[in-house]
Amino acid sequence: MELEQIYELMGRFQASGLTRLEWTRKDESLVLCREIAVSPAASAPVMAAPAPAEQPAPQDKVPEGELVTAPLVGTFYAASQPGAEPFVTAGRQVKKGETLCLIEAMKMMSEIPAPADCVVEEILVDDGSAVGYGQPLFRVRRV
Repeated sequence: MELEQIYELMGRFQASGLTRLEWTRKDESLVLCREIAVSPAASAPVMAAPAPAEQPAPQDKVPEGELVTAPLVGTFYAASQPGAEPFVTAGRQVKKGETLCLIEAMKMMSEIPAPADCVVEEILVDDGSAVGYGQPLFRVRRV
């Protein structure tokens, strides 16, 4: 049997509903088998489950006010080095461009500046925690 003939036979076997095919001619033989997975649930009768009472989907609490978000994925640092004073604290007034925090990504430190003259109302992440792109870091109020 030629290779093209074997491939054609395999294609027809795959398209059929057969699970086993044995072919023999003189000194040649070929056996094709495949397993059909039967899930236990397929043989059991299907019973409808009662529909659960609709409940409102829980929503993540989004802080109100103007948010300063992470411009990249990385690690949030509130200070320039461990043990140093944090760049800002809740309630502190900052000038536009003043550093609010650092985000480390791939061994590069990026300063995150204040978007305007504002008061830092709330710091939304912990020092040393991983942050994602667009994740709120600070809630601020413009002055």
